[in-house]
Amino acid sequence: MTEPSSRLCTHKEMLLKVRNWQAEGKKVVFTNGCFDILHAGHVRYLSAARGLGDRLVIGLNTDASVRRLKGPKRPLASEHDRAEVLTALAAVDAVTLFDEDTPEALIGMLLPDILVKGADWPVEKIAGATAVLQHGGSVLTVPLLEGRSTTGIIETIVQLYCPKQTVG
Repeated sequence: MTEPSSRLCTHKEMLLKVRNWQAEGKKVVFTNGCFDILHAGHVRYLSAARGLGDRLVIGLNTDASVRRLKGPKRPLASEHDRAEVLTALAAVDAVTLFDEDTPEALIGMLLPDILVKGADWPVEKIAGATAVLQHGGSVLTVPLLEGRSTTGIIETIVQLYCPKQTVG
């Protein structure tokens, strides 16, 4: 089994891994996200994504990117901690950080065989979908585990421990 620390890659290292796997005839699946507080919904989602191919690679939003997308109070876990947790999962073969608001440029560089997002995303709104489809790949969605979200977990914590506070 590959050590988790060797699964965290620069973009160039990720590109080399993806091309090598593809040259071996492996189907490479790409997904992305913030993965701020890893929960059962994430784990099931990543397992389902991995089940669609032979290798699963993740584009992980940097802390700055998460703040722009989710607000100044996020992320709760640093990009290094989030990457360490993701690389420790058996379903995950490699993780790379990206600082942009979307992983479109990263996906366009990697050109995975399969691009995956949660079923709450319409395919036409998935960043990088056009590049993957034009390169002969597939864009798929997988069902999400009902009632599981990082925001929901945060809201529960605030309600239980800080009832006069609001999430925002």
